[in-house]
Amino acid sequence: MSLQVEKLEKNMAKLTIEASAEEFEQAIQKAYLKNRNRINVQGFRRGKAPLAIIEKMYGPSIFYEDAANEIIPEAYEKAANESGLDIVSRPEIDVIQIEKGKPFIFTAEVALKPEVTLGQYKGIEIEKKEVTVTDDEVMAKINEEREKNSRMVTIDDRPVQDGDITVIDFEGFVDGVAFEGGKGEDYSLTIGSHSFIDTFEEQLIGKSIGEEVEVNVTFPEEYHAKDLAGKPALFKVTIKEIKVKELPELDDDFAQDVSEFDTLDEYKESVKATIKSNKEKEVKIAKENEVVDKIIENAQMDIPEPMLDLQTRQMADDFAQRMQYQGLSIEQYFQFTGMDAKKFLDNLRPQALKRIQSRLVLEAVAKAENIEVSEEELDKELSNMAEQYKMELDKLKEVIGENEKEQMKADIAVQKAVDLVVEQAVEVEPAK
Repeated sequence: MSLQVEKLEKNMAKLTIEASAEEFEQAIQKAYLKNRNRINVQGFRRGKAPLAIIEKMYGPSIFYEDAANEIIPEAYEKAANESGLDIVSRPEIDVIQIEKGKPFIFTAEVALKPEVTLGQYKGIEIEKKEVTVTDDEVMAKINEEREKNSRMVTIDDRPVQDGDITVIDFEGFVDGVAFEGGKGEDYSLTIGSHSFIDTFEEQLIGKSIGEEVEVNVTFPEEYHAKDLAGKPALFKVTIKEIKVKELPELDDDFAQDVSEFDTLDEYKESVKATIKSNKEKEVKIAKENEVVDKIIENAQMDIPEPMLDLQTRQMADDFAQRMQYQGLSIEQYFQFTGMDAKKFLDNLRPQALKRIQSRLVLEAVAKAENIEVSEEELDKELSNMAEQYKMELDKLKEVIGENEKEQMKADIAVQKAVDLVVEQAVEVEPAK
């Protein structure tokens, strides 16, 4: 195999790869052996016709495509390694010469990792963000816990009020005729939830258990069932049950039930500390993003389109995999959201660009600052990973290859670069 490398504009390169005539002949022979059982030649049992007879009958190019597919992957991988280029895209393959008795020649156009010219990355000015926790925020979180621990109480001594949970039977009619989908039994409806159309829920207020109510409503013009859109309807409703949600008392007993603390005051302090910790994490991430955004603005780099295409598709694949874990195919997701593959990729593209730019500038900072990663730091990261996957550290080290370790070192270096630029950022008071 021989290789020629041509650098192109916009961080692209073309590899011209040549396999010898002998290599091409061997690939044809492999293609013949793989496919001969599928070819019928009169006078020969299936799979027994010689290569020369098949080529004479169907033409010498019959196995060219399979032979090319036999050569290209291995030849490209070898050429990519030999080139020493930092390739960041899938190759775009173009066959230049394919003819029996001659070398097989193809080109692979690839994107190269762009050089980054850093601007200012130290002393970046960012808006100062204070972390405060209000009593209202604490109570909102505690009330969420009260909601989780609430119980339903049946009411039988008063009519329906706003906020009640009713159990109803109903049937809907348009022009005196019952319509499809308009009937329900033992339906749980929260009054004031506005889950039913028009003033349906409000018309149940003041009605009592066992009472039959006629509810008059009008379907909205944009209603999904076109035959009902904009039409007046009558619902015959029977109220069967009235329930209210009863929240636990806010006292020491409640604190003991939902936490490890003995008193309500201690529980409140714990909730406050948790909210503060979460806010501090959010502020830390916001600071990192703001600093990195400004470093990107100050830097110069030319991102090749195929690099961006690859990152976008990888993010799309990751998203599809997460959907699959939730029992939803990407096709179902498109159906539910009214999106198609092109729009989905277009929406991901800005995020993909930001991810590429962030990684490149932080790698450049790590290089400029001579940031190195020690074996101790790598071991610490491996220990965390072993704990996460519930594996013994030695076993994990056996299955982690050198390439993976180098990638982990690169990731650690990038995080150290983030820590450095954030630490050296200058916080300024927000403009008034």
